[in-house]
Amino acid sequence: MSRPEPRHALPVVIVGGLHADARRAAVARLLADVPGSVVLHHDLATAAAGTVVRTVRDATGILHAGEAPLVDDCACCALREDLVPELVRLAEAGGTPLAVVELWDSVEPKAMAEVVTNGGFAVTGVITAVDPALVLPYLGNGDDLAEGGLAAAATDRRTVADTFARQLEYASVLALAESLPGSPEADDEDRELLTQLHPTARRVTVGHGGPAGSPEASAPSELARAALAGFDVEAAAAAQHPACALLPAEADAHGVATLVWHRRRPFHPERLYAALEDLTCAAARSRGRFWLAGKGDTLLHWDAAGGALCVEGAGPWLAALPDAAWDLVPPVRRAAAALDWHPEHGDRCQHLVFTSPGLDRDGLERLLDSCLLSDAEYAAGQASWERLPPAFDSLLEV
Repeated sequence: MSRPEPRHALPVVIVGGLHADARRAAVARLLADVPGSVVLHHDLATAAAGTVVRTVRDATGILHAGEAPLVDDCACCALREDLVPELVRLAEAGGTPLAVVELWDSVEPKAMAEVVTNGGFAVTGVITAVDPALVLPYLGNGDDLAEGGLAAAATDRRTVADTFARQLEYASVLALAESLPGSPEADDEDRELLTQLHPTARRVTVGHGGPAGSPEASAPSELARAALAGFDVEAAAAAQHPACALLPAEADAHGVATLVWHRRRPFHPERLYAALEDLTCAAARSRGRFWLAGKGDTLLHWDAAGGALCVEGAGPWLAALPDAAWDLVPPVRRAAAALDWHPEHGDRCQHLVFTSPGLDRDGLERLLDSCLLSDAEYAAGQASWERLPPAFDSLLEV
């Protein structure tokens, strides 16, 4: 599927993140560095009263404000319905060199980048603003967003940890706002954790408290360049898809380690189910795809943060599809499958990545290996695997 060509000349950068102070510092930096730029922000905190408050501002202050009604009791839906018309209004008025869409705390950038692109605009950058000292506390926070007043809808069941992880890993740029008032000082472990969680992101330090070009602003022009560098929505989506995700590589530095665990035989469903709690709590963040005996056609997605694990089906393994269906599969998916291809099992494999300070790599690897089929179970073949206890059926609807 090809991307729609931009119909409007106004470039749009999306700035998000649960670290609100860091996000505001990044937005203020962009306003200072790109004269005439405008920020659009939808405040979802008022959703309980039935509306979403929209503000449009520049470096001098608020230009105008308004309210958007809720759509199907969903604040994010109201944002989607209201955002593109506002961008169109700005584009048609002319004179704006950059539109900055500042997302509300728990709004995830992927959906908004796709909305803006489908609305006829070029997304030139997706920035997640981060206070490095808060990365580990947020990744370890398994509280529901609703508990902190951060839910985007009454049905929002996301947690702080999984929301923060997706915000972090989708962005092409991480704006690092260090030494914010009231925040602890970041150290090498904090910065290394960020690096290992998203090694391909462009990291830009954001100054705060000084005008553009002053010593207090570490790299005022670099953030502006990053905001206008370009962003590929399709590639970003593929990099997050379980079947072809761009997962981190092995690493070990400053007390933080990343274990990449890759095997070519299926998990025993009962043994894996029994080990889930230990595996989920073994790392601050773990993700990837896995193969379960008895579910040989289904690629399963592993996504854990904050001591909570989400396991779900992510469609078929390519090896489970008829040859004629391969032409309908995106090239990036076929390329990912080719890298894992096995003459007997095709692309079915285990590819899980665990990242954390103080990671017990050897213990974790032993535990994972113990959950695989034994030599005798593996040799018994697929017909035998289908008769194994369906321990995962309570977690999966596949």
